[in-house]
Amino acid sequence: MSVSILDAIDDANLFGPWFKDRATWAAWRSFLCALFGLPMTPEQLATYRHCTGRKTPPAAPFTEVWVPVGRRGGKSFVEALIAVFLACFRDYSDYLAPGERATVLIVAADRKQSRVVLRYVSALLKGVAMLSRMIERETAESFDLTNRVTIEVGTASYRSTRGYTYAAVLGDELAFWRSEDSASPDYEVLAAVRPGMATIPNAVLLCVSSPYARRGALHDAYQRHYGKDDSAVLVWKAPTRVMNPTVPQSVIDEAMERDPAAAGAEYMAEFRSDIESFISLEAVRACVETGEFERQARRERRYFGFVDPSGGSADSFTMAIAHKTGDTAILDLVREVSPPFSPEAVCEEFADILKGYRITKVGGDHYAGEWPREQFRKFGINYEPSAESRSELYGALLPLINSRCVDLLDNNKLVNQLTCLERRTSRNGKDSIDHPPGGHDDVANAAAGALCRAWKVAPEWRRDRSNQQPMTANLGGRQLICGHKVTNDWVDISHKVQTTGRF
Repeated sequence: MSVSILDAIDDANLFGPWFKDRATWAAWRSFLCALFGLPMTPEQLATYRHCTGRKTPPAAPFTEVWVPVGRRGGKSFVEALIAVFLACFRDYSDYLAPGERATVLIVAADRKQSRVVLRYVSALLKGVAMLSRMIERETAESFDLTNRVTIEVGTASYRSTRGYTYAAVLGDELAFWRSEDSASPDYEVLAAVRPGMATIPNAVLLCVSSPYARRGALHDAYQRHYGKDDSAVLVWKAPTRVMNPTVPQSVIDEAMERDPAAAGAEYMAEFRSDIESFISLEAVRACVETGEFERQARRERRYFGFVDPSGGSADSFTMAIAHKTGDTAILDLVREVSPPFSPEAVCEEFADILKGYRITKVGGDHYAGEWPREQFRKFGINYEPSAESRSELYGALLPLINSRCVDLLDNNKLVNQLTCLERRTSRNGKDSIDHPPGGHDDVANAAAGALCRAWKVAPEWRRDRSNQQPMTANLGGRQLICGHKVTNDWVDISHKVQTTGRF
């Protein structure tokens, strides 16, 4: 006779000690009934209907489930419980080749979060005598069991999740996955793991997260499957206190008073309407010159630099250089130094690069007061704090990207940071643009600053967009094509070329 997950929860020799107050776990028990296709009581069916928007109870277990639930709702512990149950109480040997192992993978936003889930897994395994005897090997990130199953935690990377045979994949806090390698790590990680689930029948994909903005895989699943009785994909959406009534209502009330939009997502499981994507991936990629990673300095161009300083322990120290040709701002160089580093050494390195582009005055982010000025001044560069905030720089960059008035370098980190920027609307109606929680925008900030500084310069000539003829000047008996007439100053420019050979 097989053991159901509710049997295991009710058994004092298994998981019973963690579920002594059954009333506080009532909603999660209803969820487990839905996930595993177990019979429901009238009360559990009412909870199921409330949290899924469906009318009819499930006729079979689900293999794909999405769970947007408020913070402190008990998500991580339940994930660990499901992982241990699937690993220890199911037999996958018939689907494994000799030497092959089935993996129950828990994907977290970062290593810190993955350790939280792993500690729950460890407690559940080691706290049950029968299960502790199944541990064959333990590492910092996994447990190998004697039944050819491995429970492993990892971070959101589409590269590191390939090549496994998955009995289950559990995505923890999916809405907050961030990666420097990808603008959409949630979609890419899921695309990487799905083939690994193909050879084990009824392999489970379970994605659990507090909701965030109205985009990404979690919101997409909610839009497509919530409340649809005929869908094979279950979406279970519930506020914090529905899933965990031990959280004081006063805590939620205070949070709602401080910031209704944020608290609505964190505790009420509502996707935020005050946050939207700022720049589309398609618009940014349209401005990227493929294969162009850096442009060398040329004497006839005027260059502009911008730096985003850092103290050397947390954020990167970045710099970008750009120039303007005609009606296009062109990004020439991006540099990033990741921590740890010596800020003074980086200032010296960047100053040498700036001088190579004949730049003696660089713009920069408002950081640490007088410190950047003093450091760059030591190396012959005048540091000017930007008159615009980074949010204002991004706001100025958006129309340039959308109208393809910028040429960007082929830099994945730059593309990802730009496309991950978010526009937020505050309670007073004011917009701000910044990176998402847990994200970075050091490279994007430097590039935006350099491009905006270059764009402000009025060109002496620009590409002809009519039937105008090119201006010419004689230089040493040769005819020099300077550009196209756009102002009455062309005579002075032509005369300067004729008499000095320079402009």
